[in-house]
Amino acid sequence: MVADAPQGEGEAAAGDHLQTVYRFWLVGHQLERIAPPWRDPYSFQPLVEPQVSLIGWPFGLPFWPLEAAFGPVMAWNLLLLAGIVAAGLLTYAWLRTLAVAPTAAALGGLVFAIAPYRLEQSGGHLLGLISLFLPLALLAVELSRRADSERTAHRWGAVAAAALVSIPVAGQVHLALGAIPLVLAYAAVRYRFATAAWCAGGALGALAVGLAVRYMLIAGSAEGGGRSLAEVGEYSAEWLDLVSRRQLGGTEEFVFLGWLTPALAVVGLALLWRRARGLAVILGVAAVIPILLALGTNTPLYSPLWHAFPPLQFPRVPARLLPVTDLALAALAAVAAAHLIRRFRAWAAPIAAALLVAVAADLAVQPLESAAADPGNAAYDALADTPETPVLELPLFEPGVHHASVYDYYALQTPRERLSGYSTLVAQPAFDFYFTHNRISCGIWLPGDREELEALGVRQVVFHRGLYRQGRVPGAWFAWRALLQAGYRTVAGAGAVTLFSTAGDVASPPVREPPLDRPVMCEGWRGRIMVERQAPFWIHGGGDLELHVSAPGRVTTRVWVDGVEGEPIDVTGSETFRVRLGVLRWHSVTLQVARLFPTRPPSGLRIERLIVRPAE
Repeated sequence: MVADAPQGEGEAAAGDHLQTVYRFWLVGHQLERIAPPWRDPYSFQPLVEPQVSLIGWPFGLPFWPLEAAFGPVMAWNLLLLAGIVAAGLLTYAWLRTLAVAPTAAALGGLVFAIAPYRLEQSGGHLLGLISLFLPLALLAVELSRRADSERTAHRWGAVAAAALVSIPVAGQVHLALGAIPLVLAYAAVRYRFATAAWCAGGALGALAVGLAVRYMLIAGSAEGGGRSLAEVGEYSAEWLDLVSRRQLGGTEEFVFLGWLTPALAVVGLALLWRRARGLAVILGVAAVIPILLALGTNTPLYSPLWHAFPPLQFPRVPARLLPVTDLALAALAAVAAAHLIRRFRAWAAPIAAALLVAVAADLAVQPLESAAADPGNAAYDALADTPETPVLELPLFEPGVHHASVYDYYALQTPRERLSGYSTLVAQPAFDFYFTHNRISCGIWLPGDREELEALGVRQVVFHRGLYRQGRVPGAWFAWRALLQAGYRTVAGAGAVTLFSTAGDVASPPVREPPLDRPVMCEGWRGRIMVERQAPFWIHGGGDLELHVSAPGRVTTRVWVDGVEGEPIDVTGSETFRVRLGVLRWHSVTLQVARLFPTRPPSGLRIERLIVRPAE
C-alpha cells in the first residue's frame, strides 16, 4: 500500500492512510446495508454513540466499486494515483482558461500535482486529495463567467459552490479557512453576477458546515476546548523546513517548496502585476500567507492571530493551508514559463522541455513508500467465525493516536464493534475507557476488569505483537501472560496477530521475558515521571519495595500491588514509603491519583529511586 508509514512489524503498518481507507470503505459498506454512509457503527462501540464520519466524502463513492473489484489495497493505490493526476489536469485546465500557453499550463499542473507537501498529505491524510477541489473551484469560476448563456453560467457556478462546500464536508475545515477567501476574492476579481452569487452561496454553505462541525462534533469531544499554543508549537514548521528536502521534524512539518519553483513564482508575480494587478494580489497573498501560518509559533504573527481568531484555536497543525500556496506557486510559475517561451519563441520547445525537467527535478522528493498491508490476516479470519460481539484489541491506544488506525483497517476484513479506534473527536467515554484500562496493555488487571469487559459484551481479544513494536508499547510479555491468567486462550494466528477467546490453547508468549534486573515502566510514565491518572510498572523481587518519590506540590496517590489496593499516601515535596511484595517473582505496582482533568492529569509525581528490600 502506498503511504507514508513505518514498517509493519509483521502486520499492517500504522498510519493515517489506514484510517482514510477505513472511512472510504465505510461509505460503500453502509450503503450496502441501507444505512447512513456518514455513520461509523464499529469504532469505540459500545462505549459511545455511533460517530459521524466526514472523511468518506466524496472519495468513498469511487472507492466503493474499486474496492469491490480489486480489494482495498489496490483501490487505495489507484485512487491515490488518480488524485495526483486529477490535481494536475484540473490545474492545467484552469490555467488554460487564463490564456496561459499549453506547455506553461502543463508546467503549472505539474507543480501542483507533485508539490511535496500536497503529495505528502495525499499518502495518508485526506488533505492532499481534497485539495484538488481548489483548482476545480477556480476552473468552475472561469467557465461560469465566460459562459455564453445564463444557464451554463449557473451550472458552472453550482460546481464552484459544490467544490467549496465539499472541503469542510470532507472534514478539512482548516483548509476551508483558506479556500473560502481565495474563491470569494477570485470571483470578485473575475466578476460576473451569477458566478459571484454561487460562490457566495458556496461560502455560506461551507461556513454552515464548519459551524456544524464545531458545535455538533468538536464541542462534544475531548477537543471541545480547542488546542493549546504549546500543541501548535509541536507541529510548527521551522524556516529551514521550507527549503529542506529531508524531513527534519515530523511529516506535518515537511513543507518543502522547492528552490527553482518559488523563484519562477516571484518572476511570474512581477509579470502578472503589469497586466492583471487584482489577480496578482490574490495569487501573491495566497502564496505567502499560508507559508507564514505554517511556521506557527516560530513567528510572532501566530500567537496574536490565534488569540484573536477563534477558528485557529482548534487545528494543531498550522501548515494545513499550504495547498493554497502550492496552487498559487503553480499559477505564478506558469506565468513566468509562458513569458519565457513567448520571449524566446525560436527556442520555445527546448525551453519548455528544460523548464518541465528542471521543475520536476526541483520538486522531486519521495515522501511516500510501500507500506505493509497484511490482507487476509489469519486471526481476523478466525474472528469472523465467532459471534458478533464487541472485540478488545491490544495494545490499547489513546483515541487520537494514529497507531489505532490498524484496528480500523482490520475492520474491513472483519466488521464488528470494537472498543478502540482512531479519532480525535470521539466523545469522552472512549478516552475514559483508555485512561482507565490502558494498564491491561501491560498485563495489569485489577478486580472487576474481567466482569466489566463481559458486561460490555467482550468475548474475544486480539493481541497485536506487531503493534506493540510499532507503537513502542511496553509490557507485551506481561499482557500475554495476563490474558491466560484471566481465562483467555489462543485460538488462531501465529506471530504478529493472535486471537484469544474463552476456549482454546495455552501458548507461550511470542516475545521474550524482560530482564529481571530493572523495572518495566508501562504506559502512564514519561521516564520516571507520572503523566497520566494511573501509572503502573513491573518489578522483579521479593520482600518489600521502597519507593522514593517527589512531587511539585501535594499529591495523594493510591498504590496497588498485584491487584490489591493499598492505603492512600500523601506526597508533599519528597517522601519515602514501603509496600509489601512478598515472594520472589514479578510484581505489578500501580500508582493512581485523583482525576484532576478529563483525560490526562499531569500530577508531576516522580519516582526518584526504587529499592527492593529482601524480607528479614
